[in-house]
Amino acid sequence: MSSVFAKKKLFFLQFHFARFFVFLTERASFFIMIAKKRKGTDMDEQFLRSAMLFGEEGIARLQAAHVALFGIGGVGGACAEALVRAGIGTLTVVDADTVAMSNLNRQTVALHSTVGQPKTQAAAKRLLDINPALHLIQKPIFFAQESCEAFDFSAYDFCVDAIDSVKSKLLLAQCCKQAHTPLVCCLGTGNKTDPSRLRITDLYQTSMCPLARVMRYECRKRGIEHLPVVFSDEAPLTPRTLEAPQNGKRTVPGSTSFVPPAAGMLLASYVVRRLLGLC
Repeated sequence: MSSVFAKKKLFFLQFHFARFFVFLTERASFFIMIAKKRKGTDMDEQFLRSAMLFGEEGIARLQAAHVALFGIGGVGGACAEALVRAGIGTLTVVDADTVAMSNLNRQTVALHSTVGQPKTQAAAKRLLDINPALHLIQKPIFFAQESCEAFDFSAYDFCVDAIDSVKSKLLLAQCCKQAHTPLVCCLGTGNKTDPSRLRITDLYQTSMCPLARVMRYECRKRGIEHLPVVFSDEAPLTPRTLEAPQNGKRTVPGSTSFVPPAAGMLLASYVVRRLLGLC
């Protein structure tokens, strides 16, 4: 009798243990599924607000795009951040400069902790923290005739000129024209204090900007008939001389924390809207 009871008890225990094991397995699978779903949602959520405007197809198009940004200063740094936050999948950043104390008033890459670092390196750390999935290509070189062979302009879906050298700006415009690569250029933001005067137009529709005058003349000579630019029609102020000019410059322009970054945002908006066929 006791033997039969013992067998029944063993069967009862085995049956309920099996049921409990199945329950635990199902719950574990459920929690793993939820964890995976949440992980995927976090990545999707990063571009959720943009997808509300551009759609999933638009975000996919931006993630497949390769943009080359020349210059990561007050204008270029803000532009880079806006492009990455918008969802650009591959970004090449070009700048030979290092972060200086005088950059702290306007440049997103400039922090006390990054002073002395190459700007491409400082930008990379910040941009990859915004989007770890970003494919970032650093080129810590000065864009000039001697270095332009390091660039395959046909590989870029768009180029952005945030350089402060006229020779480099003209060279970039020529390279993009030859490669049939879209380009948007930023003109002067130094000695300006009103960001509301910034706008996007064609180079030959600009006024009040000393750099624009030089660019119009030189681009005409080079057969560049159209060039979208960000410029300000605000009359520039005359800055006080508080810093000695370097790198062959005659003067050092004054700057603010709000005009160069605003120009960078306009550049980024133009690139994104062009890539999406919105302008």
